[in-house]
Amino acid sequence: MEEKLSRIPETTNSPLEPVRPGLTTSAADASAEPGDTLEVVSVRPPIAPHRNRRTLDKTHRWVWVQFVVFGIQLALDLAAIIAGFLLAYVTRKRVDLGGPFIDFNPNNYQIILALSTVAVLLAFYNRGIYRLKRGFSKIDEFYRICAGTFLGLVLAIFFNSFLLGPNFLYSRIIFVYSMILIIALVCIVRWLFSSLVDLLRRVGLSQVRMVIVGGGEPTARIVRKVQSVPELGYVIAGIVCDQRQAGHTCEVPDGSVLLGHIDDLADIVRANEIDELIITMSGVTQAELFDLVGMCDDLPVNIRIYPEAFQLVTANEVTISALTGLPLVSVKDVALRGVNRFIKRGMDIAISLALLVIVSPVMLLIALLIKLTSPRGPVFYTQERVGLDGKPFTVYKFRSMRYVGDQESPKWTTENDPRRTRLGRFIRRYSLDELPQFINVLVGDMSIVGPRPEQPHYVEQFSRTIPRYMRRHKEKAGITGWAQVNGLRGDTSITERTRYDLYYVENWSVLFDLKIMLKTVLVIFTDKNAY
Repeated sequence: MEEKLSRIPETTNSPLEPVRPGLTTSAADASAEPGDTLEVVSVRPPIAPHRNRRTLDKTHRWVWVQFVVFGIQLALDLAAIIAGFLLAYVTRKRVDLGGPFIDFNPNNYQIILALSTVAVLLAFYNRGIYRLKRGFSKIDEFYRICAGTFLGLVLAIFFNSFLLGPNFLYSRIIFVYSMILIIALVCIVRWLFSSLVDLLRRVGLSQVRMVIVGGGEPTARIVRKVQSVPELGYVIAGIVCDQRQAGHTCEVPDGSVLLGHIDDLADIVRANEIDELIITMSGVTQAELFDLVGMCDDLPVNIRIYPEAFQLVTANEVTISALTGLPLVSVKDVALRGVNRFIKRGMDIAISLALLVIVSPVMLLIALLIKLTSPRGPVFYTQERVGLDGKPFTVYKFRSMRYVGDQESPKWTTENDPRRTRLGRFIRRYSLDELPQFINVLVGDMSIVGPRPEQPHYVEQFSRTIPRYMRRHKEKAGITGWAQVNGLRGDTSITERTRYDLYYVENWSVLFDLKIMLKTVLVIFTDKNAY
């Protein structure tokens, strides 16, 4: 939907849900909680998204490896859960504990087994069992499996009671047996599979290439830790010197390679296909940190800081992760990577296909009304917009403006815009003109949720004036987004809208997408900026 151009420096104080606000005090920090006052430290000319064919091929291979690993892990969990339920049933039937055994109706038990298995898998996903990072503690994983199993069994009772009603009979003893056996079997198959994955990582499969920025003892400590656990698949590509003084000699740990100096960080990351960046610079200031993060804004690389080098007291402002016992502070995570991309794409295809089937009568009616009320022009309005990696694509909408032929020139839509037809005012007010964009989603040009796409000349303009603007083009453009459901649509600040878009990009999750979709349905009837 066309939006009115606002003053670029303007900011608004719209509240953003503080799930994981970023560090503040710099305009480069677009992930900070909107509403905070930002001090502009520096404005660096934007770097256009750049991915050469070699990097793309490597990324695609890495994504497929992650997808295969996830698929095998999911299949093993599924087998272990089903086996746990069946063994619990057989054990209760053959071991006389807790009174006489009352057998289930075989048909009901098949339904109970299917619903219960799905419930446990959903609980596992909710507890983050499928989002564990490399080096995650096996004990902590065991705790999550226990919590996920218990939650899944509670959900299983609820689902079966709701769907089967009085036909659902369950034994508390089978409930206990199931919990114990599922936990045991899932832990066993996960331990066996992780041992196999560790072995494959030792020989070079699914490796994560990292660069360390800094020198001295902190860098040497991380190098020793990484080298001591080759089964995690981390490979240190080299060290980047953090000193700019002429003639300075960097302290590089034995066995490591000096790749260059900090001023060339972006080129080093790109040339060496780096996945992870660890900063060990002593006494680094926030301004220096933001400068480092800004260098890699347009690169798919995670950035973490070794806390000894950056004394920071956190209260959920950043996330704490670990590398074989060493705490690391994450300041930039690539949320939509690996399996997450497949999950999001699967959601896009399923939801867009279902919606196109459901609303096809409405779309046909709108198309007929457009031809009846404005017969001179086409039904669909097409326009070039900028999407993933800065690549242009054609977006489809129902025409809501009067047709003026070749004299038509794209410009921002204003409130009470005289170009709108009577039907156009209605379909724009309730966003019905956006329905054809589900075709864009289905063919892969867009996603249902994501940053709204802009026209190429506006992208060029904003990229020169708004820090980190091009970072939003690292994900597919969306029909709706976090900025739109928070009222940042139409005559609103582009800077503020960008901050919400970046927050979404760096904090993506399935539940976040579902939340935005639900809020979109509610906002359609109350949005005053839809015109």
